[in-house]
Amino acid sequence: MGVWRKKGKTAAIERVEPKNLCGIKRKGTTYALVLFPIIAAFAAICLGRYVISPSIVFNILFSHIIPVEVAWTTIEESVIMRIRLPRIMLAALVGAGLSISGASFQGLLGNPLVSPHILGVSAGAGFGAALGILFSGGPLIIQVSALIFGVFAIFITYLISRIRKATPIFMLVLSGVVVGAFFQALISLLKYVADPEDTLPSIVFWLMGSFTGTSHRDLMIGAPLILIGIVVLLLLRWRINILSLGAEEAKALGINVERIKWAVILMATLITAVSVSLSGIVGWVGLIIPHIGRMLVGNNHRKLLPACVSIGAGYMLLIDTIARTATAAEIPLSILTAVIGAPIFAHLLRRTGGKWE
Repeated sequence: MGVWRKKGKTAAIERVEPKNLCGIKRKGTTYALVLFPIIAAFAAICLGRYVISPSIVFNILFSHIIPVEVAWTTIEESVIMRIRLPRIMLAALVGAGLSISGASFQGLLGNPLVSPHILGVSAGAGFGAALGILFSGGPLIIQVSALIFGVFAIFITYLISRIRKATPIFMLVLSGVVVGAFFQALISLLKYVADPEDTLPSIVFWLMGSFTGTSHRDLMIGAPLILIGIVVLLLLRWRINILSLGAEEAKALGINVERIKWAVILMATLITAVSVSLSGIVGWVGLIIPHIGRMLVGNNHRKLLPACVSIGAGYMLLIDTIARTATAAEIPLSILTAVIGAPIFAHLLRRTGGKWE
């Protein structure tokens, strides 16, 4: 509790909080951010159609590090190591990647309503995946096609926005909206020509987002690319602070604005394209999580980006756990992220009055 004391000759009274109170709050927030994704991941391993007790999960996981006495069945070990663990790791990476991408875009563009999908990357990757499903259906073809068209979308966005050897931010955003709408139209065209009995349901379900069927191969393909993007954005987080002040202020401080801007855009684009190629289009994560992070740690990107990694990973793990356990049939991720994310965002808007300080 605080104490009260007189202030100055006017005998005004002010409240003096204990000196270590803020430090305690900061440490509590840090511990919570570290523990949140760990607890969410452990709960996700235990829960599912086949519920496994925490003690067995603990023993199975540690048996690959330290030899322990076998007290579980081969089915339980197979469910954990081959089915749930790759899915959980990919879900955590996708959630962390989309969240840090959203926070980076919002800081770079100075707009709290920006998400990783703003530059048309998700629509382009979605079209590539739908094209792969239409002509092949093989998982590798789908992922490679989605990644190629996601990168192609950002390339088109760059060409449209380029004016006199410069790329103004507002032109970049508007170009992304145009490119996104174009690829959404192409996706609709593919749905129109797809076989309604077989191919069309596959396209629709994939585009709504899911981690169903995630394997170690998927993890080996996507994890390194997403991790590279996350690490680079974390290394650039203090420069994003400077860029958020404005281009002129950043140039005055000796920052190469164009180089840093495109480094952030390329890394966020890489994360988004790889995430879409592996899990489909998952909305709201890159929009909601940065706002929650600001409520906890403030606007400083040196603290905000690591917080978004933690919150995003835990949030996506919770969403995926609900998706595969709530009903008999798995719920697409984009449905849950919208149903849960929209009310959260509405509450944040009411609480902050639409201000972003």
